[in-house]
Amino acid sequence: MSTSPQHALRVLFVTSECTPFAMTGGLGDVSGALPVALREQGLDVRVVLPLYRSVDRGQLEELPGTLLVPTWDGAASARVWRGWLRAGTPVYFIDYPGYFDRPLIYGPNGGAYGDNLVRFAFLSRAAVELTRFLRWTPAVIHANDWQTALVPVYLDAFERAWPLSACASVLTIHNIGFQGVFPVEDVVFTGLTNGSSRGIEHWGSLNLLKAGIERATAVTTVSPSYAREIQTSQFGSGLQEDLRARASDLTGILNGIDTVVWDPRSDPHLPAHFDERSFEAKRECKAALQREAGLSERDDVPLLGVITRLTHQKGMDVLARALPRLFELDVQMVLLGAGDPEIEQSFVEAARSRPDRLRAWVGGYDNGLSHRIEAASDFLLMPSRYEPCGLNQMYSLRYGTLPIARATGGLDDTIEQYDERTGAGTGFKFHDLTPTTLFDVTGWAVSTWYDRPQHIRQMRARGMMKDFSWSAAARTYEQLYVAASRRHRAPHAVDSVRALP
Repeated sequence: MSTSPQHALRVLFVTSECTPFAMTGGLGDVSGALPVALREQGLDVRVVLPLYRSVDRGQLEELPGTLLVPTWDGAASARVWRGWLRAGTPVYFIDYPGYFDRPLIYGPNGGAYGDNLVRFAFLSRAAVELTRFLRWTPAVIHANDWQTALVPVYLDAFERAWPLSACASVLTIHNIGFQGVFPVEDVVFTGLTNGSSRGIEHWGSLNLLKAGIERATAVTTVSPSYAREIQTSQFGSGLQEDLRARASDLTGILNGIDTVVWDPRSDPHLPAHFDERSFEAKRECKAALQREAGLSERDDVPLLGVITRLTHQKGMDVLARALPRLFELDVQMVLLGAGDPEIEQSFVEAARSRPDRLRAWVGGYDNGLSHRIEAASDFLLMPSRYEPCGLNQMYSLRYGTLPIARATGGLDDTIEQYDERTGAGTGFKFHDLTPTTLFDVTGWAVSTWYDRPQHIRQMRARGMMKDFSWSAAARTYEQLYVAASRRHRAPHAVDSVRALP
């Protein structure tokens, strides 16, 4: 159902990163893809993020005028630039060099800049003020993670006059392990007073994510399983009671992937292209990557891929301990990642001691290489302790690469367990995260590769035909936006939106 622009549901999407302009992980991918899918569906979606030093201004245009942003220290003047995503999706960049003209987004060496509270409080307040600057009033402002979790707080605390009083807020939790925790005395830097800072304190500290959870009209996270998990003490990272209190307003919506960027039929990063009906070119991709990695060019041995942050959350410490036994199998492995220095070093040493088994690209991220690994590998290892959604398992399935993954969060939602009696399924899942269990399930996958190759072919074709596009998620988000607007009791804000089906 198409909608004319003047009657389209208006949504401002606020984020700290957005592919292809600035990203460190999955949030950037989501921010670069979901607004496009919503725009293609007929919504008037616009994105706002900081103008970091890494953003190429040659792709942007500076808008006339000055954006005045209320801060704890008086009004600040910022400039606004505009760029574009696909489908004519506008992206607005907040240009305030004192906070954002820096070499990295969040801080050096995986750490944090000391003034991140001030930086991202500024982004959140600037996003609200941007609506006045543009003379464009959204029905919903969609905030993402702790960096923009103050958006619902600012709307609730300061925007009590029409038209922004009619604006609902949605907060998406991409990873509850990162909450924006700061010393309680730093509340002054948010511009909130005792009367307007309700919900921001948690166990003697400021907690921006908690404040957003309490004040947002609706809360979402990035898979149905993760929505259930974060309401438990095991996965809630201390906020499980707050989330249970908002359970009726909490929705798990599975992320999609960009099926234009991630398409083995046309991917420009691949030496050859293939689809679910022909895997010959996948073997060419495997041989090319083996040459690039300095591994023996063998089609008769399974190639295991790893593309991840080398962190405790991703289970990389367990994988590192499992390597000696995994190398007893007749397999090869390629790894791309960066993260914890000790974990990085463990893979560097393993690659040095067994160059016939492992090539490790450690310390950075190479987008083209990640595409080549997805296309070339037979299996992808994802032994995460928790995984809110995960994107790599969906990329893998689209490229005919079968995931070996822990059954948690979005991994459990997107991978169907292999049944060796029938050949059903799309991957190999396990529960206990130990080196022994990881070795056992990998051995199960490898034995299937050798002993039941017809099942591997069936699973590859089945996985490649799965629809992991953003279309379904975008439809669900649209319904959620409309419901949030209605729940916010803002009749004027929803006069022009589509009715729920």
